[in-house]
Amino acid sequence: MYAKYAKDLSLVIPVYNEVESLRPLIAEIHAALDDLGINYEIIFIDDGSSDGSFGLLKELHAEDGRIAIIRFRRNHGQTAAFAAGFDNAQGRFIVTLDADGQNDPADIPKLYAKIQANDDYDVVNGWRANRQDALLMRKIPSRIANKLIATTSGVHLHDRGCSMRMFRAEVVADLHLYGEMHRFIPEMCSFAGFKLTEEPVNHRARAAGVSKYGISRTFRVIVDLFTILFLRKYSDRPMHLFGNIGFPMSALGFLILFSLGMTKIWAGVSGGRDGFHAYQIGERPLLLLGVLFVILGVQFIALGLIAELIVRTYYEAQGKHVYYIREIVESEEVSQDV
Repeated sequence: MYAKYAKDLSLVIPVYNEVESLRPLIAEIHAALDDLGINYEIIFIDDGSSDGSFGLLKELHAEDGRIAIIRFRRNHGQTAAFAAGFDNAQGRFIVTLDADGQNDPADIPKLYAKIQANDDYDVVNGWRANRQDALLMRKIPSRIANKLIATTSGVHLHDRGCSMRMFRAEVVADLHLYGEMHRFIPEMCSFAGFKLTEEPVNHRARAAGVSKYGISRTFRVIVDLFTILFLRKYSDRPMHLFGNIGFPMSALGFLILFSLGMTKIWAGVSGGRDGFHAYQIGERPLLLLGVLFVILGVQFIALGLIAELIVRTYYEAQGKHVYYIREIVESEEVSQDV
């Protein structure tokens, strides 16, 4: 169908101690996709499992050649698993989902049809409209994080925590995942200029195994949010951030010190030598505040200059671009009669 790609669809599925869920999941995937008449592959990324998941995956691969396995030497986390899957995917479209069975493979054809129906859609995000999770430990923290991220990033989605997403291959080619940035895939896609939409999907209670996430994830999300916001606005111009903080701070510090100096001089002018010596500014907290502002302001400016050098090295040494191209319409040669 697509000469540029070896497959029509690639499924990227991170696995961490999900041995009880794998065989039922594959059966559901085949039931959902075999009637579509498409060429697809299933890429499992074993993220350092210790429960026999890799051994079962090898058995499943021997039974079905459409199954591919990437095995990490140790547990790297879901972000690294997605990155490895994206790097090895051969599909024109790529869908991600969890291995725990809570995402329903029966929804994949619906996402596939939606992204094919409209060329304006680059990513279709799953929306767990009827989420089957614990209220206190999962739903409430997720709603808080979702609202906070939507407000600060400007990317408004009902459910940005759902792992089930459908991408065009060019989207994942421009995604550079590290740390725990899989939580901000919608934001990273939006910042790069890709168009996002949502589709309600079925969400099921976990049938086997135990959850790998807890309430502490909410606090890590908040910390990572600062990184995402910085990358969005200042990744190619960090001086605009640090300079906008440093220059006003330095100016305020100099203004405080200048005011204290002038009042000291005025005391000498109005009161003579005795008045000059009587007016003390050395022990005033305002003097310390002024000095602090000057020092911090200079440090922020210096930090901005260092960051500029790092950014220029990052882009120029690796030949990276500061823009994302959707398409190019080339000019045609026009013959001219002489």
